[in-house]
Amino acid sequence: MQPLTDTPPIRIPARTRRKAMDWSLVLMSQNIPSTVLRQPEGNGWEILVESPHQAAALAALRQYQVENRGWAWPPAHNWPTVRLDWRSLFWVVLLVLTHGLAAAHPAWEAAGVMDTKAVLAGEWWRIFTATQLHADLGHLTANLSIGCVLLALVMGRFGPGVGVLAAYLAGVGGNLFSLALNAKPFHGLGASGVVMGALGLLAAQSIPWRGGAGLPRRYLYGGLMAGVMLFVLYGLSPGSDLAAHFGGFVTGLLFGLPLGAARPDAVRHRAWQWSAGLATVAIFVATWWLALRGRMT
Repeated sequence: MQPLTDTPPIRIPARTRRKAMDWSLVLMSQNIPSTVLRQPEGNGWEILVESPHQAAALAALRQYQVENRGWAWPPAHNWPTVRLDWRSLFWVVLLVLTHGLAAAHPAWEAAGVMDTKAVLAGEWWRIFTATQLHADLGHLTANLSIGCVLLALVMGRFGPGVGVLAAYLAGVGGNLFSLALNAKPFHGLGASGVVMGALGLLAAQSIPWRGGAGLPRRYLYGGLMAGVMLFVLYGLSPGSDLAAHFGGFVTGLLFGLPLGAARPDAVRHRAWQWSAGLATVAIFVATWWLALRGRMT
């Protein structure tokens, strides 16, 4: 484009590239052509405006400054890095094997199902073992399809040991909630409480405990609300144990609050990860041993 006159363009300095781009957009909205360039000295940025538009450009920028006085960009926030820990596939393999054993040996399912009468009679381990059993292949596939990804995110955020233990105990919390809420005896099984617990853990950790001062609340709680919406989408399916789903989600939230507030390096410390991982294995083995003793003959 050829200049309209021989008068050189005016140069409007800006401290940062963001400021220069903001001002350029203001001028563009007023149909004032401009060019954003780095200053020759390399110490900042500037906007070039042809001289015929000088008065209009300065007036537009002054008005913009007046209307946006006191406003500032939200401070930068270091959100937790999103990691997928695909060691969650071991959980998938475990559930597939457990489903195969239960299908081949009906006594296995009968020993581990969430039978409220048996639990109230003292067989407390059923609230643990029921999280590894499923009614059929469709039930198993539905839980694994979303659960594998959610658990991978939880394990990536909190570490494999702490992540899997927290999600597992959240599923147990869901069964306890269902036991307390349902007055009539019932049988229940499935890993959906664990899946909803993983969702609750992710929703809680999305709150930026560190460095979030000055951010609007929509940024602070957007992740939490997204978790609630996903719970409504996946956790309230007809025919499912809604109480166990809700209890798992709430328990996951409660576990996620202190885990999210703690320093990531402390949560992911090797000692904590190994301790939590071994605790998960110990709980799994002990509860199934209690369930199967004397039944598998």
